Amino acid sequence: MSSKRLGRGIEALINSELSDKSKKPNSPGVSYINLSDIKPNPDQPRRDFNNTSLDELSKSIREKGVITPITVRESNKGYEIIAGERRWRAAKKAKLKSIPAYILNIGDEAEMMEVALIENIQREDLNPIEEAEGYAVLNSKYSLSHNGIAKTIGKKRTTISNALRLLKLPPEIRKSIRSGEITAGHGRAILQKKSIPAMKNLWKKIVNNALSVRAAESLVKPKPKKKKIKSVIVPKAPIRAIENQLIEIFGTKVKLKPAQIGGSIEIIYFSDDDLERIIDLIQSL
Repeated sequence: MSSKRLGRGIEALINSELSDKSKKPNSPGVSYINLSDIKPNPDQPRRDFNNTSLDELSKSIREKGVITPITVRESNKGYEIIAGERRWRAAKKAKLKSIPAYILNIGDEAEMMEVALIENIQREDLNPIEEAEGYAVLNSKYSLSHNGIAKTIGKKRTTISNALRLLKLPPEIRKSIRSGEITAGHGRAILQKKSIPAMKNLWKKIVNNALSVRAAESLVKPKPKKKKIKSVIVPKAPIRAIENQLIEIFGTKVKLKPAQIGGSIEIIYFSDDDLERIIDLIQSL
């Protein structure tokens, strides 16, 4: 499947690639598949399944059923989940026998991973670390470049690269992002520290003081060096004497402004006529 087609979104994929045999009256494109015939995807981007949240979803499913079908592909032993493992797990908890599903015709493992990522990202189901781990699988296992992943997922290359950088954080900090204790923005600020101990120290400060991302960034930004201004010591008496001489020549207030090297002369005028007079005087010198 091309990146262009993937970029159109999961809805386009479902509409264009569903098997005719999966279509049923009153539920276009949806089949009901036995839960026992479905197995999870080993490369599933989503890794965290909160038990409390799963119990709540299971209770909702018992009362209302599965509102949004999962997405699967056919395999040698039944069906493999592309997206919707959480709904599948909750349906099993709810003691359902079958679950509604879209069946996509996908044979390539890399393509399956891409579709799973797209579906989860569009549903905003992944935390930043899960998303980064999904990109890492595409990059390392399936040899997709950062540019290739970006085109497939429909994001900027820098977004992919920044996401992957989060995986360089120590495990406890990655876990903190997974749980929502800190954000990916905090993680990027922490990465500016070069050593593991420094990263951990900054992370603890962020957590203990509930620092915003901006506050965390301010702790790692290099402080601008103050420029040392060298004082110029010039004897006052000669300057005053020269100023007085210039005042006599120009007939107006004149200031000498010495610098470390050289300096400037400031001639004060009080009207346009006064300025013309001074210019004429300078031209005649």
